[in-house]
Formats: sequence, C-alpha cells, structure tokens
Amino acid sequence: MPILDTILSAITYLALCFILFLLGKWIHQLFHRKIRVQEELVEKDNFAFAVSHVGYFIGLLLAIVGAVMGPSSGLFDDIVNISAYGLLAILLLNLSILINDKIILRKFSVYQEIIEDRNAGTGVIEGANAIGTGLIILGAISGQGGGFLTAIVFWVVGQLLLIITAYIYSAIIPFDVHDQIERDNVAVGLGFAGAMISIANLIRYGLMTDFFSWQESLTDVGIDVLIGLAFLPIVRWLTDKILLPGRSLTDELINQEKPNAGAGLIEAFAYIGGSVLITLCL
Repeated sequence: MPILDTILSAITYLALCFILFLLGKWIHQLFHRKIRVQEELVEKDNFAFAVSHVGYFIGLLLAIVGAVMGPSSGLFDDIVNISAYGLLAILLLNLSILINDKIILRKFSVYQEIIEDRNAGTGVIEGANAIGTGLIILGAISGQGGGFLTAIVFWVVGQLLLIITAYIYSAIIPFDVHDQIERDNVAVGLGFAGAMISIANLIRYGLMTDFFSWQESLTDVGIDVLIGLAFLPIVRWLTDKILLPGRSLTDELINQEKPNAGAGLIEAFAYIGGSVLITLCL
C-alpha cells in the first residue's frame, strides 16, 4: 500500500537521521577529548560551553538536513546516499570548527576561554561558527548534479569566505573585536556571531542551486557574498538609527560598565534578518 510504504520510508529516514546525529555527537567528543561534557553541563553549570555545544548540535542538524534533502532514488539508494553524505557532513563540520578556532579566533585559546574562564562571548561565537558551517554544508551537499568532489570544493570555498567575512567584520568595527571578546564581552560576541551566521546563510543560498558548472556555481556564491559584505556596514548603521534610535551601538557594546547584551542581540538580529531578506529578494 502506498501510504504504508510512505510511513515505513519516513520512519527509516528518521531513524537514520537519529543515528547520524548520535555519530556526530560521538565524533565531536573524539575531536575534543579533553572536554568532559557532563561535567561542564551538569556539575559546573558552564553556560559558555552550553551555548557552544548547542550551536554545534544546530550546525550538525543543518548538515544532516543537507544529506537528506533532494528527490528520492529508492529506499536502498537513499539510505546509502544519506549515510555517505551524512558522514561527510559530520567530518567537514568538525574540521571546520578546528579551522575556525585557529584562524577566526586566533588571538586566544578557545578551550581556555570556554572551559577554564567560562567566557560566554567566546561560547556564542563558537556556536555561531558551527551554525554557519552547518548552513554552508547544507548548501554544499544538497544541490543536484554534483557529487563528493563538488561538496568538498564548495565546503572549502564556503570556509574561505567565512574566514574573509571575519576579517572584514573586524576591520569595519570601530574597536578590537578579539580584545572585547577576551574580556568576556557577550554583547560584542553576539554581534560578531550574527554577522557570521548572516554571511553563511548567503553562502548556503548560493550553493543550494543545482550544479551545472563550476563557473556558474561559484559566480552565484560570489555575488551573494559580495552583496552581504556590502550590506554589513549598512545594517550596522541602520541598527543605530532605527532599532536603537538616539543611542550609539558602539557605546552600548563597549563603553558601559556592563556591556549591553541586548544591544548585541539586536545587532545580530539585524544581520541575520537582513540576510534572510536578501535571499528572498535575489
């Protein structure tokens, strides 16, 4: 019966997603053997770690969604393809986190900031990096017409663009982002996280089209990212004038005795909201 077949297929796909999610959890622990997850979450109540950990799970979920999306090729072929691309997505996600820690947050030890100092600002950015990478992997492996090679190349391109975004954001902001984050400034961390996720969403959008040629795909991604990068300073200015009228965003983030995390959250929303609107209009 068609309905019964549909239900059985749905249950199979759901079970496979749960298995991939568990594998992603175990592989993440293998990449971070020094971290005792239960101890940090339950015994130490480490909020910084909880934020980064949940960010990883969101990124993992997005990456698995990329492996599941697309037309069916039959139950057996679907299981093989989802398993293969799901494992690839998990490995790429964990590699990305290591790379981003060494390059994007290169000025300090992420492990020390999150585990030893319980720096929530660093935890927010670490979580955002995972979410952004999950979006990139979602775009890299979900389009039709490519394969493992195109997925890996698109992941590399996406990671490079994410790193470039971090440098550009640091350049246009009128203060030292890394210095503020190292001072446990959650407000600055939220703004930075929003910028990273917004650009990653644009990269995801550019990569999700079906693959016809390298030139066409990379051109689409390049145009989307350039629009997003040009939009970052405009969004920051609009946040000052519209979402925080009569206030200076920079003053709210760094020139108060206690940085205004709410202002950082508004800045993050402005970036992500702008990114969503851009993808709807392109």
